[in-house]
Amino acid sequence: MFHRRRFRLRLPSRALLLGERTLVMAVLNVTPDSFSDGGRFFDPDAAAARALALERAGADIVDVGGESTRPGAEPVPADEELARVLPVLERLRGTLRVAISIDTRKACIAEAAAAAGAEILNDVSGLRADPALAEVARRRRLPLVLMHMRGDPRTMQKQPFAREVLAEVRTGLRKAVARALQAGVKRSQLILDPGIGFGKSFRQNYELLAHLPKLAALGFPLLVGPSRKAFLGATLGTPEKPVPPEQRLWGTAATVAAAILGGAHIVRVHDVAEMAQVARVTDEILRAG
Repeated sequence: MFHRRRFRLRLPSRALLLGERTLVMAVLNVTPDSFSDGGRFFDPDAAAARALALERAGADIVDVGGESTRPGAEPVPADEELARVLPVLERLRGTLRVAISIDTRKACIAEAAAAAGAEILNDVSGLRADPALAEVARRRRLPLVLMHMRGDPRTMQKQPFAREVLAEVRTGLRKAVARALQAGVKRSQLILDPGIGFGKSFRQNYELLAHLPKLAALGFPLLVGPSRKAFLGATLGTPEKPVPPEQRLWGTAATVAAAILGGAHIVRVHDVAEMAQVARVTDEILRAG
């Protein structure tokens, strides 16, 4: 059985130990158009209440995002993205005890969010969209999640897929790491995400989950986010008639368990209470192995 390495992330308010147990990152989309929960928490008060509920359900991190990156999504202007996330962060300051992550591709949003209390930066573009985001991470001394995405949200599921997905993801993540290190971000503050569902075919998502140990061999903590993704809808239904996102709970549970057994340190999910149970039991299997 795969042996998961341990890491220590330094946040402004605390340290996060990675590898002793799996950490659960909760999705909080402050958007009108995200694929699963778009519009549900668009109001700042509703979003803040949701964050507190996610904490009670067992979240270790709450990941706040103001721009949908679902397939086909259009980019959001910076001022609009900021208007979505900043009121939520302001309401959560001093009330949410777990760490807040900001899901953004823009350095200016990362800077404003960090000033408002966000302690982790989560960049789905792997510093391709705005390399200056690495400077924010360096100056603020914040952990930085680097994700692999083929193309951008508008095109990622329309252009040809990679012939060898594992090789491409490894290469892409190495390049993202190089960009971060060149900007002065400490190696110990980097987390890698293979980007399940971002520019991959349905089969390639399963291939990445099956071969996560090869990505763990890059020497960084892994974050994996398979929650409610389209490949699960197609598997549980058909590609032509997929099961809707809210009915993908058990499929998500299977992928979360597989990700942990493959070396994931953090799982990013919508259904926190259920996936916290999955993580807890799967961690025991790892320890027994």
